[in-house]
Amino acid sequence: MTTKSRRDGLYLFLLGCVAFLLLGLAGESTTSGAMQDFKVVYYPARCLLQHGDPYQESEVLRTWRAEGGEHPSDTANTRIFVSRYIYLPTAFFFTVPFAMLPWGPASMLWLSLTAGSLILASFLAWDLGATYAPVVSGCLIGFLLANSEVTLILCNAAAIAVSLCVVAVWCFVRNRFILLGILCLAISLCIKPQDAGLVWLYFLLAGGDHRKRALQTLFATIAFSLPGVVWAFHAAPHWIAEWSSNVSAFSARGGLTDPGPASANGYGLSMMVNLQTVFAGLRDDPRFYNASAYLVSGTLLLVWAIVTLRFRPSPRRQWLALAAVTALSMLPVYHRLNDSKLLLLTVPACAMLWAEGGPIGRLALAVNAAAFVLTGDLPWIALLTFIRILRLSTIGQSGQVLKVVMVFSTPLILLVTGVFYLWIYARCEAEESPAV
Repeated sequence: MTTKSRRDGLYLFLLGCVAFLLLGLAGESTTSGAMQDFKVVYYPARCLLQHGDPYQESEVLRTWRAEGGEHPSDTANTRIFVSRYIYLPTAFFFTVPFAMLPWGPASMLWLSLTAGSLILASFLAWDLGATYAPVVSGCLIGFLLANSEVTLILCNAAAIAVSLCVVAVWCFVRNRFILLGILCLAISLCIKPQDAGLVWLYFLLAGGDHRKRALQTLFATIAFSLPGVVWAFHAAPHWIAEWSSNVSAFSARGGLTDPGPASANGYGLSMMVNLQTVFAGLRDDPRFYNASAYLVSGTLLLVWAIVTLRFRPSPRRQWLALAAVTALSMLPVYHRLNDSKLLLLTVPACAMLWAEGGPIGRLALAVNAAAFVLTGDLPWIALLTFIRILRLSTIGQSGQVLKVVMVFSTPLILLVTGVFYLWIYARCEAEESPAV
């Protein structure tokens, strides 16, 4: 790989960094909903510190109001979103230290960590992809960063969880800073296990040193999680039932996480990307759309697991396995656009196939480019602005087509991405003999 191509790829990455910071910080200072997702984890942790029940909506709301967090412009949905806590108590290991600080310093620290961790993770993903195609990797990752400003504005915990997961993958694959990698992946699992869980599973199934790292991460995760779980049982003995009630309330018809057409937050920049949204568009019945999403995702993940167990890992198989499971992991359970930044882990596989040339390489780039466009912030901002300017209606036949495009496109491109890389992963000839 020439020095010039690496330099050009790095320039593209840096261009994406500049756009990410400029657009994100500009939106942070002008958007009324800035830092909203940080409030979701800050005030329940603050409530816990004050010996309250973080899973009791009324107690979190009281803490929020007592500390002047509520503003006259806040809507009823905002109040519900902030006070109805749905994170597991494992996350308190990470969020309580922020809650020990007043809102001002805590929010600035969280904002800095969100921006810094995502930039670091993007650079490390570029470094992995640059081994094969630095310019293509720089273009893809620069585009992803430039389209992540909403993540920075809202400061969703997914940005940190995903970033730590990517850092851990770099550490394990490069076999450097192993302890850091274990800590990063363990913290990511504590915050959002649905984001990092299947990446951790790959290292467990791959065997050898990878399995050793996965088991070490598991022990670290348990050690980090235990204090928060014990504390939650002490402060809220019935937290499991309360957490389940909060999740059910959000996912009920018309709720903020309802995947069906009646969802209060189902379109636009906060859309969900799991497969339930597609099947709910066909039949708005939880028994149907959940079972269908689990069946499709479960079948694909089972094939992926069998292939991973059958052959020992090699550099080629490693990237294909991670690319496939990264896309597939977002399909069976609740995920939003913020979580799709995990697609950073598809870049090394895409760059590798592109470097090999041929139609497969071109198809890989086309699939990845489509996935990055349909999970990016700016294309959706442009589309929503276009709809508003033209005053397009979602009522009637043309409106239904528009809604289908908006709701179906992102989960379907994730499905296509996962199936594509799983297909290459399953069909490529074994570079080593099957594992015994």
